[in-house]
Amino acid sequence: MAKSSSLNVRVVEGRALPAKDVSGSSDPYCIVKVDDEVVARTATIWRSLSPFWGEEYTVHLPLDFHHLAFYVLDEDTVGHDDIIGKISLSREAITADPRGIDSWINLSRVDPDAEVQGEICLAVQMLEDVRGRCLRCHVLQARDLAPRDISGTSDPFARVFWGSQSLETSTIKKTRFPHWDEVLELREIPGSPSPLRVELWDWDMVGKNDFLGMVEFPPQVLQHNPPNGWFRLQPFPRAEEDSGGSLGALRLKVRLTEDCVLPSQYYQPLRELLMESVLGQAEEDAASPLAVLEELTSGDCRQELATKLVKLFLGQGLTGPFLDYLTRREVARTTDPNTLFRSNSLASKSMEQFMKLVGMPYLHEVLRPVINRVFEERKYVELDPCKMDLGRTRLGLLTGYLGPIVDAIVGSVGRCPPAMRLAFKQLRQRVEERFPQAEHEDVKYLAISGFLFLRFFAPAILTPKLFDLRDQHADPQTSRSLLLLAKAVQSIGNLGQQLGQGKELWMAPLHPFLLQSISRVRDFLDQLVDVDGKAEAGGPARALVPPSVTVREGYLLKRKEEPAGLATRFAFKKRYFRLSGETLSYSKSPEWQMRASIPVSHIRAVERVDEGAFQLPHVMQVVTQDGAGALHTTYLQCKNVNELNQWVSALRKASAPNPDKLASCHPGAFRSGHWTCCLQAKRSASGCSRTHSAVTLGDWSDPLDPDAETQMVYRQLLLGRDRLRMKFLEDSNMHTTLEADPEQGSRAMEGACTDALARQREAAARLLEVLADLDQAHEEFQQQEQGKVVWGPLRP
Repeated sequence: MAKSSSLNVRVVEGRALPAKDVSGSSDPYCIVKVDDEVVARTATIWRSLSPFWGEEYTVHLPLDFHHLAFYVLDEDTVGHDDIIGKISLSREAITADPRGIDSWINLSRVDPDAEVQGEICLAVQMLEDVRGRCLRCHVLQARDLAPRDISGTSDPFARVFWGSQSLETSTIKKTRFPHWDEVLELREIPGSPSPLRVELWDWDMVGKNDFLGMVEFPPQVLQHNPPNGWFRLQPFPRAEEDSGGSLGALRLKVRLTEDCVLPSQYYQPLRELLMESVLGQAEEDAASPLAVLEELTSGDCRQELATKLVKLFLGQGLTGPFLDYLTRREVARTTDPNTLFRSNSLASKSMEQFMKLVGMPYLHEVLRPVINRVFEERKYVELDPCKMDLGRTRLGLLTGYLGPIVDAIVGSVGRCPPAMRLAFKQLRQRVEERFPQAEHEDVKYLAISGFLFLRFFAPAILTPKLFDLRDQHADPQTSRSLLLLAKAVQSIGNLGQQLGQGKELWMAPLHPFLLQSISRVRDFLDQLVDVDGKAEAGGPARALVPPSVTVREGYLLKRKEEPAGLATRFAFKKRYFRLSGETLSYSKSPEWQMRASIPVSHIRAVERVDEGAFQLPHVMQVVTQDGAGALHTTYLQCKNVNELNQWVSALRKASAPNPDKLASCHPGAFRSGHWTCCLQAKRSASGCSRTHSAVTLGDWSDPLDPDAETQMVYRQLLLGRDRLRMKFLEDSNMHTTLEADPEQGSRAMEGACTDALARQREAAARLLEVLADLDQAHEEFQQQEQGKVVWGPLRP
């Protein structure tokens, strides 16, 4: 039985932050760490003490996740950034409420003695001889210790306490991965049993030593189960210091999702019910799994469920019937065409997530050239007289960007994925059937443009980073340009129905251009749905991202294999990289024909590299294995921490199916005859740090996982099981047939209602039976897992 864990994090906003600059303001940004590994960095909000970020991340995690931390810093152009404060959330705090955390949390001061990380490996024995009892503590090694020195390393030594006695190991200089392999023996002194405490310290020649962490074991553990293995370092126990809000606060949304995924055959009955339901009558359906889910879910939960359902049906080749099923239900209950698909219903969310999952490469191809221009040129664009600089009109600049965007969209029919075009064709057909009147002629266009323009193109223009069009958020001036462009695209998607209305009358100079574009958009939408309708909108069962499709590309700095004495900085050469499901290829430029490549199937690990290895930040390593079994390491440098995280995540997901993954590696480099991380002198020495292949960022390119997706659907259905049982099964006296009714018409109508109710009861009974079988399977597997548990020391 597999287990999955993912963390949904949303950094919403901050308030009442202290001023760190002489101007009386700050330039705050957030760093998000999972178990001391940086997984995200928000944009910097310039000159603000109440910043709004609104950034959301999904992090796929290993099951031994411990804590999540948020650091707020003030960015400085000169010198080091100032730390404002932090928020630390333990795994237990996040899971205390099944709905997660959604609240304002005060920032606390950053205490250096509490900033510990890493693990220590110990083997403890309790011995007894003629002189009494003796404790033998074998201090083997430690890994991933906090860097305390300016060089990015530490000079660690261990101090062992037992009762009133203490002993120390030797000091290992300039490493965060020390190997001691020293045995310290302490004799028992008469008195009450004492705990064992092992502290790690960073030795300093000047000033006091810096604390690196500690572990402690009570006398009962020493007596019955002496420690033997890897143990996570802890800070000194102390009361949490409350700043009382003097450092400000963050509004955070955090939810941890953990689940046990059964073998695939257990989910087959539920998958069959889901597949059957989309092929039946949607309008009258009330007891199928999809109907129950639609009634139960709302908000963020509905969006997550929509993503899982789309991926599940996409993998089965039934996305078309699935979207059509939801469309039929939505259209059937809509009386005012102006409100069609305007709410966040399951149908709207499913179509929105479908476009993101299937159409992201299409979106990048259409919008990226113009978005890059806007970011690179950083021109002042404004139409609002209240915000205009010296009354200068900027209409020409705005249309200079908007024109290429409209041209790219209306000229993209051939590049739009066939699955999207077929889904839009089905959507248009259902809307025409529901609203055939002449006065509703525009509804068939608005239904499609409402998704394609208002929920796809416009949001991507407004926030390119969230759609992977840019690595960083825009500065305030560029953000204003993007906002105006997004508003214009939104007006075009509305077919000009709201032009001249509302508060933004200053957009009037742009109206002639928008009206000219609307006729082109109508023609574009007509061409978009002019596609062979024999194939299903979901296409055949397939992978979400075909192996040949490029999932990430851009310039990186690649280290030459043998620098041959060159200075470190000159050993890295700029190359253009492309990653697909098959290869990681690179060349001097995007147009360069000569390309070298690394097969993705050869990748055994993708890890970050310590900054001290090359005295360079944002470096990662790709460890590959050739046909002869030899390992080779390629070092790549990224521009910033977000780009590093995205490349690491993409490479890990692409190589996820590979066998023989490495359990450990070196986070340093082999230079000057030793590894810079652990100082071992053999190039072939075993890795000193664990690999983190399970830690990835969730995005549109996540691989399909039908079992995990069905498990999530099962969990949602459990929430509505009691309601389903009460609605269809427990009240057996309702809606009985009136056989004594003398009127034939009334009897026929009652018979039809009874037949419909009988079908719904049968469907409800089947669904409840499937849920009961899955309940039983989970209980049996849990019992098996509990039977296998052996309580003992922690292992790496």
